[in-house]
Amino acid sequence: MTPLAAILAARIAAAGPMRLSDYMAECLLHPDHGYYTQRRVFGRRGDFVTAPEMTQVFGELLGLALAQAWLDQGSPPRVTLAELGPGRGTLMADVLRAVRVLPAFRAALTPVLVEASPALRAVQAERLAGEGAVWAGSAEALPEAPTFLLANEFFDALPVRQFRREGPGWAETMVALEGGRLRLARAAPVPVAALAHRLADTPEGAIVEICPAGPGIMAAVAGRIARHGGAAIVIDYGGWNGTGDTVQAVRSHAYADPLADPGLADLTAHVDFAPLARAAVAAGAAAGPLTPQGTLLTRLGIAARAAVLAPRLDPRGRALLQAAVARLTAPAGMGTVFKALPVRPRGAPALPGFAEEVPLPDAEGSP
Repeated sequence: MTPLAAILAARIAAAGPMRLSDYMAECLLHPDHGYYTQRRVFGRRGDFVTAPEMTQVFGELLGLALAQAWLDQGSPPRVTLAELGPGRGTLMADVLRAVRVLPAFRAALTPVLVEASPALRAVQAERLAGEGAVWAGSAEALPEAPTFLLANEFFDALPVRQFRREGPGWAETMVALEGGRLRLARAAPVPVAALAHRLADTPEGAIVEICPAGPGIMAAVAGRIARHGGAAIVIDYGGWNGTGDTVQAVRSHAYADPLADPGLADLTAHVDFAPLARAAVAAGAAAGPLTPQGTLLTRLGIAARAAVLAPRLDPRGRALLQAAVARLTAPAGMGTVFKALPVRPRGAPALPGFAEEVPLPDAEGSP
């Protein structure tokens, strides 16, 4: 039993079963034993590899898309270039390198990394030395300024509450203690106001997950974009009004039991983009359309950029680049399961790589 497992078991024994969302939050962010507070988690030596770690092209294309959005909105003289959950700083470093081709944009921007972990802040500071980066503890702490923002595999790491439909009510997934070991259980079904709209599209026995923190974070970002200008691109795996148990644990690049080793594995859940889009619209911005990652990167010119880089690489480097491009764009890889949601001011031009936004569907529809 890990130290965190012992702590959680004692808490459950004293106070009763805990919500899955509370369990996830402790596993990821416990100050002494949380996954993100004690481990080197990113890259090939960590537990998983994100898109920026596969190839520099990913960050370059997204950075140039934001630079074009800045031009399309009249080139405001002072802007925030922000990233939610910046990991080791790889994505931001690639973005900053790419936008040097537009010196006026580079001169106008201040890189702001939204990161709560002191350990990760130190890694990011080393990676971005000399770039003038500053840090914020939350999206709500971002400056009130034109905001150009990226969030890649950020929302999937936010804890979710999970419910199974039982008649007109919802039975919440809990983490309980059985025979001294952590086990999943269900609370008695009750009406849940936040899921009232899902009764129409969720069959009996199906599971729905909600992310309590997600809409508020999106509202903070979209509100700044609505008030001051800017743009956001949110990329993650997930869908629209999805169903199913999507909570998963990853350790050493392999799936693991979410309850087996609390604090030693990454816990994530698929992102439901519908409430994020609605939060952005409610904050006064335009959101959508939800676009497959492969489609977005193809429209932004990933093949052409890879063709430019390939002659500079040795054979092994070219093979790795080719594999990364295929993994990022192919339906069998990340091309369709990962989606991108754009946010911009109402009336502003569509972001590069995205079509014009469409009206948000009702609860039963899909974009």
